[in-house]
Amino acid sequence: MSDLAPKKFAYNTQFWLLCLSSLLFFASFNMMIPELPFHLTKLGGADYKGLIISLFTLTAMISRPFSGKLADKLGRKPVILAGSLVCVASSLLYPMLSTVFGFLLLRLIHGFSTGFTPTGQAAYLSDVIPANRRGEAMGLLGTAGTLGMSGGLAIGPWMTSAVSVNAMFYLSAFFALMSASIVLSIKETIRERHAISWRLLEVHRRDLFEPRVLVPCLIMAMTAYAYGNLFTIVPDFGLHVGIPKEDSGLLFAYFTLASLMVRLIGGKASDIFGRVAVLRVSTFLMMTGMLWIGMSTTPNMLIIGAFIYGLAQGATSPTLLAWATDLSDPEHKGRGVASLYIFMEFGIGIGALLSGFLYGNNASQFILTFVVSSVLSGISFLYLWTSPVRRVMKPYEK
Repeated sequence: MSDLAPKKFAYNTQFWLLCLSSLLFFASFNMMIPELPFHLTKLGGADYKGLIISLFTLTAMISRPFSGKLADKLGRKPVILAGSLVCVASSLLYPMLSTVFGFLLLRLIHGFSTGFTPTGQAAYLSDVIPANRRGEAMGLLGTAGTLGMSGGLAIGPWMTSAVSVNAMFYLSAFFALMSASIVLSIKETIRERHAISWRLLEVHRRDLFEPRVLVPCLIMAMTAYAYGNLFTIVPDFGLHVGIPKEDSGLLFAYFTLASLMVRLIGGKASDIFGRVAVLRVSTFLMMTGMLWIGMSTTPNMLIIGAFIYGLAQGATSPTLLAWATDLSDPEHKGRGVASLYIFMEFGIGIGALLSGFLYGNNASQFILTFVVSSVLSGISFLYLWTSPVRRVMKPYEK
């Protein structure tokens, strides 16, 4: 296994194909998000909205140690493909289920997709991108994913309204299948690949976590809470402040638009000024955005809050990914990336579950759910000024 990043680096066709695959992958499962709370309500599961995101992220989190190990031992491509194919199968199964239990079980299965594909993608990039361009490259990959997310969030409600919810699920499956097809054409970066065997699925204690990336992981968990909160509560909050159900996807589009605007800038800035410097700004913005959303009483206020949060998220995500790969053992980058994603899924899952519980279908509780997110983002901001963070900075960190 070796780092294939060249000294003189230029983005090539392989990189752009990976970005296109990521765009389609994120569009596939994100187009469902605005519709799933309403779909679950029709099935009789209105009280289980908090589980829509949390169950998905639970299996994503559980699968990370496996996907990280397999990415290091079996190859990046098989791991990326596995997640895309889970998306295909899951999307085709949603229309066949008519019970709350079946729906929630499928959400568990669907979560394996994001447990595998993003881990393989980030590990792949860490192989071919030099450290001084890694933030920029993660920003580009994140931009592709965010474009997919934005498009998916807008397409999902439109397809459901224009045709049917089942048509939306089938379109989701098609996008995931296209994503997998593109991955087949890229070159594997792992030179020493292990033969497929059951032993590769044996996860030992050392496979569960890469201790070198602890600090980025802690920040990821605290900031990811807000993401789980937003995607669980905002569809109902939008209705509360006067945004029609059919426009719920557009509300998410404002968030992703802001994220797109800053991803490339934030990633490049972290290469120039340091990962920590960028994260100090982004966590402060996240704290502000969450508080603003919680205090919103009109559609415009909610849109502004979502936009502010999008700016924060767009800078935070690629910077943390780049920082985690900086700190990882060169022979176990998959494990380092998987560790970061484990904490991300934990934060999102707890954010979705606790927010759903605090909300409890009671409009008076909206502000409380977002105040909690704001406080956690504020703790992240303060933590970035402490000595534990300074001790793990790389030499080029400012």
